[in-house]
Amino acid sequence: MKIALLGYGKMGQEIEKLAVKRGHKIVLTLDTLEEWDEQGHRLAEAEVAIDFSSPVAVIENIYHCFDANIPVVIGTTGWLDDLEKVRTDCINREQSLFFAPNFSIGVNLFFDLNRYLAGLMSKWEGYAISIEETHHVHKQDSPSGTAIVLANDIIRYSERKEKWVKEAEENPGELEIKSIRAENVTGTHIVRYESEEDCIEIIHTAKNRKGFALGAVMAGEWIIGKKGFFEMKNLLDSQIFMKGE
Repeated sequence: MKIALLGYGKMGQEIEKLAVKRGHKIVLTLDTLEEWDEQGHRLAEAEVAIDFSSPVAVIENIYHCFDANIPVVIGTTGWLDDLEKVRTDCINREQSLFFAPNFSIGVNLFFDLNRYLAGLMSKWEGYAISIEETHHVHKQDSPSGTAIVLANDIIRYSERKEKWVKEAEENPGELEIKSIRAENVTGTHIVRYESEEDCIEIIHTAKNRKGFALGAVMAGEWIIGKKGFFEMKNLLDSQIFMKGE
């Protein structure tokens, strides 16, 4: 598989190492506007693009891939306000886009656990619900895309919350997301249900970036030859089906 890396920070470099180890080739890395101006025309050399750039750059990168007819895997977060427009354009233009706020297999299992627990705890109003996420100081979006997914699923399944808010909780219908930025933290997410008597927590802690890189490369391998807008559920369901065979 020939890969273009859009964004060449720590995640891009981790993806490069893992992709090469799996027998793939990095044909292009684009990380700055100058590099896009000089080498953007080479995007067509790739079979798939993987984007871990920035919230400022990601939308333009997506449409560059659409214009070049290149499937694109997006791991960048912080652009959810544009998600529905991008989804619609992807489908209408018969392009291929795979988006996940978190490519870790463990995190996506954590999403399932969060949805189950939210439904289970829905009627127990004595438990206050909150989310806490901790990431490295260089993370540009706050709260994290993963925390937003967790919050939206709690709102959907718990029937006790109407919207999520950053930091301070102002009324019972609001779900608080507390964001912490610290040195050398890959990513930790805690969903907490706390009463006067006890506390229930589910926690996911990323030990390193390898899990994110593996999920992104697997998404790149999977999306080639497909048209449409895809998410981790599509990939995971296909893996479960294959194992079932």
